[in-house]
Amino acid sequence: MNSNKKAAKIVGVLFILAAVTAVIGLNLYNPILTGPDYLIKGSEHSNQVITGALMELILVVSAVGTATTMFPFLRRYNETIALWHVCFRFLEAIIITVGVISVLSLLTLSREFAAAGAPDIASFHASGTVLKAIHDWTFMLGPNFMLGINTMMYSYIFYKSKLVPRVIPILGMTGATLVFIAALLEMFGVIQQVSVWGVLLSLPVAANEMILAVWLIVKGFNESALAALTTKKSI
Repeated sequence: MNSNKKAAKIVGVLFILAAVTAVIGLNLYNPILTGPDYLIKGSEHSNQVITGALMELILVVSAVGTATTMFPFLRRYNETIALWHVCFRFLEAIIITVGVISVLSLLTLSREFAAAGAPDIASFHASGTVLKAIHDWTFMLGPNFMLGINTMMYSYIFYKSKLVPRVIPILGMTGATLVFIAALLEMFGVIQQVSVWGVLLSLPVAANEMILAVWLIVKGFNESALAALTTKKSI
């Protein structure tokens, strides 16, 4: 197996790992992010919440891994866009990390609430509302807003360079546009973050990542397209 195929398989595995850990992490957060008694439920399910945070940290590592592993291939077509992709993917990872910190801070608040004999419920809830709001905004700006920008960048290069079959980057650019629109609609309160419309607008970009991941694992990058890009770069 040559280095190009190895790199392609790594990218594919990282895409799948990122998707799986993102879903698991969000579900494990349920006790502390949903329901009116989240301050009680959070501390009761602290290990579950921490595991969810670990899942999201794996997501962060996977996201950075996809960007840095794809960079040598994307830069053969357009180094500027490839560099932008890495930078914006790092920014997405940072935003997600801030969301993780807000959830862990909320867990600390929940533990303090449980330990207090007669807590000032209003002040605890005020702090909890702020921390939950930070997570909600990071969830919108990272996996939606920044994801749309990142996906558009690498999909555009894949489409132009023919490193993968063009039907995949076409789905990617379509999904990137829709998830970006979803982020804007959520920002202005037109739709809810977790809603039918939010899910529908996010499905194409999720499908693109999984289809691309499987293709890269099974087939890898188009070797003739890579050779053509290398020849063009050396001229």
